[in-house]
Amino acid sequence: MKFFVDTADIDAIRELHELGMVDGVTTNPSLILKSGRDILEVTKEICDLVEGPVSGQVVATEADDMIAEGRKLAQIADNIAVKVPLTWDGLKACKTLSGEGNMVNVTLCFSVNQALLAAKAGATFISPFIGRLDDINLDGMELIGDIRNVYDNYGYETQILAASIRSVNHIADSARIGADVITAPPNVIKAMVKHPLTDKGLEAFLSDWAKTGQKIL
Repeated sequence: MKFFVDTADIDAIRELHELGMVDGVTTNPSLILKSGRDILEVTKEICDLVEGPVSGQVVATEADDMIAEGRKLAQIADNIAVKVPLTWDGLKACKTLSGEGNMVNVTLCFSVNQALLAAKAGATFISPFIGRLDDINLDGMELIGDIRNVYDNYGYETQILAASIRSVNHIADSARIGADVITAPPNVIKAMVKHPLTDKGLEAFLSDWAKTGQKIL
């Protein structure tokens, strides 16, 4: 499974990248706002740091304007994935931009039908939002599994990018189901290392080591 980090925070991306934990980056208007940076400037910096796909999102709502913005974003670097919403205009933009050789991430997916349309339009990635479905008492993981089954049934090459990841359990469950990629905030990825039995075992080892009176260095 590929790990994308969902942030525009350069320092956070760099820390995870140095550990080999970043295969790509996703951004959106909310994350750009949080960064306080110019979208073109910070996206270029991320692309220079990370070799994998970096999603930059259009903000237009009409197809022609989405296409124009997508082309502008695609000029930033070769590893840009233009992010478009799962609307009819977004699918039109996806078809055009993917046809021009650009990676396209179709976002805000909440149904199998939407995922099918995105695949037909040539999406590189489809981004089902797990957490937001959970918020309204629907099973986000069920959607991931359903998309996986449908894509496998027909050989669609669109990659399932599990998004709106809220917990480490979301990541583990996405891996079990067969999502191609997850994108999560840096704190959630770092929380994957935590387990109470690891902490308890380390505490016991250190206690016993102190009793030996020895030093390694």
